[in-house]
Amino acid sequence: MTDAYHGPSNWRAADLAEPGEWMIQLGEAQIADLDNALRTAMAAGITIDRLTRQNFKLEVFDKLVPEVQERLENGRGLVVLRGLPAQKYTRDELRLMYWGMGLYLGTAVSQSSKGDLLGDVRNFGQDVNSATGRGYMSRQKLGFHTDTADVVALIVMRTAKSGGRSMICSSVAIRNEIAATRPDLLAELYKPFYWSWKGQEAKGESPYYEQPIYTEHEGRFSCRHIWTHVLAAHENFPELPPLTEKQLEAVALVNDLANDPRFHFSMMFEPGDIQLLNNHVTYHARTEFEDFEEEDRKRHLLRMWLAMPNTRALSPLMSGIYRDQTGGAVRGGFPSRTGTHSFETVPAKD
Repeated sequence: MTDAYHGPSNWRAADLAEPGEWMIQLGEAQIADLDNALRTAMAAGITIDRLTRQNFKLEVFDKLVPEVQERLENGRGLVVLRGLPAQKYTRDELRLMYWGMGLYLGTAVSQSSKGDLLGDVRNFGQDVNSATGRGYMSRQKLGFHTDTADVVALIVMRTAKSGGRSMICSSVAIRNEIAATRPDLLAELYKPFYWSWKGQEAKGESPYYEQPIYTEHEGRFSCRHIWTHVLAAHENFPELPPLTEKQLEAVALVNDLANDPRFHFSMMFEPGDIQLLNNHVTYHARTEFEDFEEEDRKRHLLRMWLAMPNTRALSPLMSGIYRDQTGGAVRGGFPSRTGTHSFETVPAKD
């Protein structure tokens, strides 16, 4: 087991004080490029399900993509693209533009068994602590966690009346801190935990699986941490052995460090922000938010889960979710029960 990981992905809050560490300001030429691609696709009557790189041509924004991919995989693991004038576009125009951008950044994978490739992050009234509740469909506070793909990408259509602050920390820095202070607990995080599929398992598949929180492979670190999924497994499947005191202590330390202001960076979204996070080296969280009363003013983000062409190879111990652990493979996400895909979230019922 590596003593400590060094490099740009090992950061603390103070290291991100300079906006250039995490933000890329989109220029006029890049925004015009996106706008032109959108207008051209719309004029041709191309719907989102038929959008391709060939009919959504980007010639300026495309040149920015390698830097974004490099920053995510070998840099801080965090990029925010700022400056897109979201208020200029309708809901459907933003969906089309954002999906077109995603075609250049990576390959979208399904965010639920319903096959949704473009998820709506808004308050559908779900309880994140229920057996099948998903955090992106609630207004509740979300603790530090990862998503089930190489990269999670969000575009902000509308912000909340209040709250909804985004918080990010380096899982590498937290892992290094635990290695230095509590190596006995670090060892627990490399052992398998039982995880619930939260109702997203494929037909005939077990409703839970085993996977560690921390893994190392070919000299690279990767973390997957969704504590509500682990708790759901033990709360809903009595045949599983109970969590040990050491496991509980280890995860409590992860969460305590993530919530420590020394470790996490926070930001308020602006309309048009596009936030991309490498789930293998960062955790993210969100404060509770309050919506406006008017439907057309309620907080609304669009989310993609992206498999990235330049991402790391993963340990075979991650095979519970990442069925293909090869670097650059299309992996992550949930299997679609219908075999089809959609571009809008339909909330699941508990």
